[in-house]
Amino acid sequence: MLSYHNKIIIITAPSGAGKTSITRYLLNILPELAFSVSAATREARSYEQHGRDYYFLTPEDFKHKIQQGEFVEWEMVYEGKFYGTLKSELQRIWDNNQVPLLDIDVKGALHVKQQYPDTTLTIFIEPPSVEELKKRLKSRGTETAESLQTRVNKASFELSFKEHFDECIVNDDLDKACQKAEHIVREFLH
Repeated sequence: MLSYHNKIIIITAPSGAGKTSITRYLLNILPELAFSVSAATREARSYEQHGRDYYFLTPEDFKHKIQQGEFVEWEMVYEGKFYGTLKSELQRIWDNNQVPLLDIDVKGALHVKQQYPDTTLTIFIEPPSVEELKKRLKSRGTETAESLQTRVNKASFELSFKEHFDECIVNDDLDKACQKAEHIVREFLH
């Protein structure tokens, strides 16, 4: 049996580039992968469940866990909104002889890669253009004009880091992007 101990796969991208869709695809077809549930201080959306989509924490709980060194990475992604990956979450998945699949932001991805340089695969999902990204975010209907602009500005900044990742996939066709990601991940696992 293959041992997946300490292997990590990270899918990262600007918000709206398709990382969640590609992550779901990989989890559906590769049983050796397990979704690494991130911790977050934002409110749960109506369809989200604690422990499945995120570990929803209060800002106080989150900061306490930071002080205790319980995160492999954490970030204040937007003002007052913290996100992070708990060390215990990675260990839970490794203990199950699976590989954690992290769907996290660009800075967090680089931070994890620094800590596990030889056992981490990082895949950057790139939107076809910033304009297309803006259209995708707008179509979600979850953004105010101000939050949309914040996300677009952040996306432009994050795109400047794409060269720091092991692989880069332009998501101009979701099916093709999913297949490319699957090929890359299968090679890494075996």
